[in-house]
Amino acid sequence: MSLRHFLTVTDLSGQELQGLLKEAAACKRDRTRHQRLLAGRVVALVFQKPSMRTRVAFEVAVLHLGGSVVYLGPDDIQLGHREPIKDVARVLSRYVDAIVVRTFAHKDVEEFARYASVPVINGLSDLLHPCQALADVLTIQEQFGRTKGLRLGYVGDGNNNVLHSLVEACAMLGIHVSAATPKAYRPDAALWRAAVRVAGSHGATMRWSEQPREAVRGAQVVYTDVWVSMGKEREAAGRRKILRPYQLNESLLKMAAPGYRVLHCLPAHRGEEITDAVMESRHSLVIEQAENRLHAQKALLTFLLTKR
Repeated sequence: MSLRHFLTVTDLSGQELQGLLKEAAACKRDRTRHQRLLAGRVVALVFQKPSMRTRVAFEVAVLHLGGSVVYLGPDDIQLGHREPIKDVARVLSRYVDAIVVRTFAHKDVEEFARYASVPVINGLSDLLHPCQALADVLTIQEQFGRTKGLRLGYVGDGNNNVLHSLVEACAMLGIHVSAATPKAYRPDAALWRAAVRVAGSHGATMRWSEQPREAVRGAQVVYTDVWVSMGKEREAAGRRKILRPYQLNESLLKMAAPGYRVLHCLPAHRGEEITDAVMESRHSLVIEQAENRLHAQKALLTFLLTKR
């Protein structure tokens, strides 16, 4: 069978994405599903950036599937510093059956995959966060029973990995996206243009503006993310000042559709990009969304390791 990596949502076909979401839903209904699938197999987690959700979700997913995990943090492997990435990728490929890489530069994930001889999963890079996007669209689908034709509004920092992967997934599933960000924090132009083209082929639209009210107006799903991502701490004061009008609060959400749902990938800085009242409201799905990381990642591991 051919070697498959998962560096971006677009590494999947539309049919594969739909099938993966179906499998994730089945894993959620039955936690014993495929419980011996990874028996005797080992997955390495190579994390240059720490994470509670990504690490625990992957570790539990592998354990549920009967496999074992080796965690390698920043002190264990310094990609591209202690030794070349291509050496790390080739050596680890001789030890383990799949590798999850969570790092800074997206080119490092791509280089890792280029030299690895086992599936490589992008656990997060500065450009993309495809595992989060899988959980996001899984959450949307289970709440509304569909994806095509739904409207999602995003407010806040748009030049981040969460929105980039989210628009890729939404475009493939026919979800309309309206994003409101300051000009200084617009999404990556090339990635956005590609999403617009894919969305159009599925009858969906991708719109950007600087107006939060326009993004939220009529949205059934409203999404936001932190203003200061890991590695951007030096920009914190300036970001908070520019992004203050983009806070997700009860006033702004009056523009959303009846029965709207709120998503946030966590961790959240309550009182900055989102208020505590919104986080704790009956509209919030953030905890369900976080749980769905587990089920989506079980489905992803099942997909990649049964393709080998």
